[in-house]
Parts: sequence; structure tokens; C-alpha cells
Amino acid sequence: MKGRNKDAASLPPVSGGAFWNPDEQVFGYREIKKIARHHVVQRGEHVHALPVAVQQISAQWTWNGQAMDVDRYMEAARTSGVIVLKHGQVILERYNLGRTEKDIWLCNSVSKSVTSMLVGAAIQDGAIKSMDDLVTDYIHELKGSAYEGVTIRQLMTMTSGVKYSVEDDMDPRSDVYSLWYPVLESDVSPVVSYMRRMPRADQPGTKYNYSTADTHLAGILVSNAVGKLLSEYLSEKLWQPYGMEEDAVWTVDAAGYEHAGGGLAMSLRDLARFGQFMMEGGKAGGVQVLPPDWLAEATSAQVIFPSRSDRYDRIGYGYFWYISNDGYDHSGFAGQRILVYPNNKVVIAIHSAWLNENQLNRPEYVQMQKAFVEALHASAVAHR
Repeated sequence: MKGRNKDAASLPPVSGGAFWNPDEQVFGYREIKKIARHHVVQRGEHVHALPVAVQQISAQWTWNGQAMDVDRYMEAARTSGVIVLKHGQVILERYNLGRTEKDIWLCNSVSKSVTSMLVGAAIQDGAIKSMDDLVTDYIHELKGSAYEGVTIRQLMTMTSGVKYSVEDDMDPRSDVYSLWYPVLESDVSPVVSYMRRMPRADQPGTKYNYSTADTHLAGILVSNAVGKLLSEYLSEKLWQPYGMEEDAVWTVDAAGYEHAGGGLAMSLRDLARFGQFMMEGGKAGGVQVLPPDWLAEATSAQVIFPSRSDRYDRIGYGYFWYISNDGYDHSGFAGQRILVYPNNKVVIAIHSAWLNENQLNRPEYVQMQKAFVEALHASAVAHR
């Protein structure tokens, strides 16, 4: 199968995954557990069924004057898998690039929304008292830094105000890569070491600035609050009770903390199940995992974007979720997506390995995926 005959030892470091060539990217995203230090998110004994609907959808649309369908798109955009659920039933599921439904795939920044969910679970469990608690109450190493006075709410809406460069996945000098360089501080996450040296750029709560660092800190915060590994807590709160089908893996930093902003790898079906869990009100195994009022806040625009400032036409940002007029989503580098449309009871999950040698190609891929998602959503809404 294409992309499977690679040697994990020959790949560049995971922190440089944006610079993998196309074959390395396909192998690396699927076989991340062979490449990076990680913790396993263990599944349980039962599996949450995803029944296949009798009637399937077959989206068709026009892109740049050319007729497109799902298969043409998946080849053009190097998509390894796409699944669409409506009312919890599968109405489309396809795989590509030598991948099967059993393979996990690195979700990149889609991981941020799973971290968001774990913050809500910790609030429901009483381990975190309030979104207005201070970050430094849970990460003591940040006391005296620019995070002094920053609330969990501000951390999760990317309004911490701590200086952090605009993320450029193709620039090795960007903060998003510098975060992971080892800092010689025993048992301290490299992210904590790096970010506690950063100055304050804006008053907390006043300016949105997309920051993987803030998400990683949110993961450390949850782990400290619940006294467990983030991967262990995710298994306990979601993977086992909801019935995920495959073990997931979560890559870790030099201190053993999970990369909460981008290191989670799971199967495509389990990514869709996560979206379904959110749409069902945050319940797993008959237990309310997420506070309903918190869930409503998390998936509402806490930050409003300037008109047409977002490349996917989103209106704002919630708690590590992008917000649109008809739902919420998150995206990850190289074409990873999870989209939830509560009013239409539709979930769409996509895994990809976009070409990345030429950064100028990326806007075209984004717009192509936007058209793809719109066609999938329209077909799902029309499905009876």
C-alpha cells in the first residue's frame, strides 16, 4: 500500500512535521506512535455503533470550472479519509492514501477542541472551580510571569495577552516550533519554561491571538487539576464510556506532558464520534461529562472576528472551537477538520496530508476544502 514502506527513524523530528515531504507526511501522520514519545488513550470494552444509513450521499459540485466529486477531491487534496454522520448514522465514508478505517491519524490542531472538552470535564468533576480561576492557581511555575492575572477563560479564548508570534507552520523560527526546544529545568514542561519568559503584549481579555502555547498550557492545567495524565483522563471521561473504537495516542513533551495543542492521533471514525458526543450534549455512558451551560459557552462566539477575517468565513472563537453561523469546528495543519452542525444533526470529519513544499499552494487547498465541506454539508442536509 502506498506510503507504508517507510522507516520511522529516517523522518525528521515531529516538531518539524510541517517540513516532511509528501510520503513522509502520509507515513508520519498514520504511524506517529512509531516516531514520537506518546501516551496511549485506551479504549474500553464496548464500541459506540455508527450504523450505515441505507441511503448514502454523493456530493458533486464545481471547483474552478471543473466538475468535482468526493473521489476527485480526495485525490486532488490528498485526503486520507472523510466521514459524514447524520443523526448518528454514516451517510458517507471513504479512505485514500493507503489508509484503512483502523488506522489512526495525527489530528494536529484539531486536538485543541479535545483539550477544551477536558477542561469542561474537570469543571463538571469539581477539579476546576470556575472558568474565572487564575491560570497560576493550577500552574504554579507561571507565577510572576505574564500569565499572572490571566484567567482560564482568557487562556481558552486565545486572549491571554502574552506575547506569541503569529503562527507560521512553514517558518522554523516561529514560536510554535521554539516551544518544544528542551529547556534544562527538571520536571518543567518546555512550554512553561519558554512562555514564562515571554512579556505581556496586551491586557488579558482584550485581543485574540491564536496560540498553540495557550492550549498546551490548558492541557497542563487540566492534568495538574485532576492529578492525572491528560491521556488517562481522556480515556476515563470519553474514550471508554462513549465507546471509541480504537486506542488513540497523544504525543508528549520532554517533561511527559501531552501536546494538548496538536499531538492527538485517532481514527477517523473516533473523530466523528467525538463530534457526535459534543452534539449529543456532552454525555457518555449515560453520564453528563460536560456541564450543559459550559458546553453552550464553549461552542458560542466568545471572541468576534472582524468581518471576512477568517479564511473559512467563521464569525468568532469559543473555547478552542471556531464558531460559524450554523455550527462549530476546528481545523489542523495539512487539512484536518472536525465540523459539527447541531441544527442539522450533521458531523463531518476529515483527515488529510496536504502537499507543503510550496507555502503558496496552501490558500488554494483551504478554498478547495471549503467548497468540499459546503458540498458535503448541503448533501447531508438534503439527505432523507
